[in-house]
Amino acid sequence: MTTKYTEDHEWISVDGDIATVGITHHAQDALGDVVFVDLPEVGKSLAQKDVAGVVESVKAAADVYMPVSGTITEVNEALRADPALANSDPLGAGWFFKVKLSDASQLDALLDETAYAAFAV
Repeated sequence: MTTKYTEDHEWISVDGDIATVGITHHAQDALGDVVFVDLPEVGKSLAQKDVAGVVESVKAAADVYMPVSGTITEVNEALRADPALANSDPLGAGWFFKVKLSDASQLDALLDETAYAAFAV
């Protein structure tokens, strides 16, 4: 499984042609306590950098962007029910949605963990 990061602070973990997407520790830390998430519709096709959802906190609201183009295959209903999962476990139980990749080569332009760590300081 490969994990990549965007400069908008999303992470994407790829397993075959399905990827799981969420927000990074840096993003949830900057937002503060997450109180609401708006998740995309299952079956919706989105292009890379399209707005896929929204995360709202006590401090601000932020768009969640598509790291790559694809079709939404699943959303995290547990996160919808308990948005605080984005704070307590952003890289695990706090994932946002899964997407079937339509162009895996787009992953090449994303940051690896080392590059993201340097970017997010």
